Amino acid sequence: MSDRTAPPRFSVVICAYTEERWGDILAAVDSVRKQSLPPLETLLVVDHNERLLQRLAEEYADDREEVRVLANAGPRGLSSGRNTGIAAARGEFVAFLDDDAVAERDWLHHFAAGYEDPEVVAVGGRTLPVWASGRRPVWFPEEFDWVVGCTYRGLPPGRVRVRNVLGGNASFRRAAFDAAGGFATGIGRDGDRRPLGCEETELCIRLAGAVPGAVLLIDDRAVIHHKVPAARERFAYFRTRVYAEGLSKALVAQSVGAGKGLESERRYTSRVLPAGVLRGMRDALLGRAGGAGRAGAIVTGVALAAGGYALGTLRARRGGSPTFAWGPITPEPRRTGAPEPKEAAA
Repeated sequence: MSDRTAPPRFSVVICAYTEERWGDILAAVDSVRKQSLPPLETLLVVDHNERLLQRLAEEYADDREEVRVLANAGPRGLSSGRNTGIAAARGEFVAFLDDDAVAERDWLHHFAAGYEDPEVVAVGGRTLPVWASGRRPVWFPEEFDWVVGCTYRGLPPGRVRVRNVLGGNASFRRAAFDAAGGFATGIGRDGDRRPLGCEETELCIRLAGAVPGAVLLIDDRAVIHHKVPAARERFAYFRTRVYAEGLSKALVAQSVGAGKGLESERRYTSRVLPAGVLRGMRDALLGRAGGAGRAGAIVTGVALAAGGYALGTLRARRGGSPTFAWGPITPEPRRTGAPEPKEAAA
């Protein structure tokens, strides 16, 4: 049991992979430093990019107790990067922030409030898009904001119990990973061009099964602002992402079973999306910009996701799916510790 008189101790993990996001990475770290509830530490995990690793190690050389720069100790990919951060974390709680997002000042404070209930093992937040063009594309339906890593229409407001949190804005009890293992490396982004996902969904379902009475929450007051680059505002990316989501859902179903793997999706596709199509059609009849485009995008998105799921399921039946890898998260300080400045500059 933790000391209830002391503030919760958070380790914040930010995974990075490209120097193209240099300014975004620094902004993400700065937003963590400005939290009303200061974290114990920020862990910057670099995914197999030596130059970025060296630059960040040099950037934070004078703040190594506050910001620790680590190399991904596993295979390339977001799941391994997060597992590296978890293994090195010293806090009682581990929070995750995307490298192209900034957290509002009370982000960790609202996470901490959720853990006052000892049965809560994970708390997520609300992720708002920051569009590169300055505004949402008129054809882009809010029901599909998950395509760009953001909170989507259909999630209930307030602090509510959920099946899974969204990985770019989430926190977990550190002990939960010892019970359930870390993120599965056979799911999610791994450097491939296809934008796969769902690694946090699989983990949360597995976590709920491993920890009796586990409660997972989303608190929409824990807000981050996530940048959406111009390339992801295009319909071509939308098509690719929703198809990849179908493939990912098939992997989740293979791992945890179709019943649990598609539990939330059934309500989403039977209630939320039809309502979105009707809103789009109504807006089109009223002459409002983008109404027909939004309705069409929803229908197209459902069809592509279903196609991806069908293909992913077929591959699984033929034995073509990747092997899932997870296990207890064990600290490996010599392997994942921040490099010495001399080593980073070599």
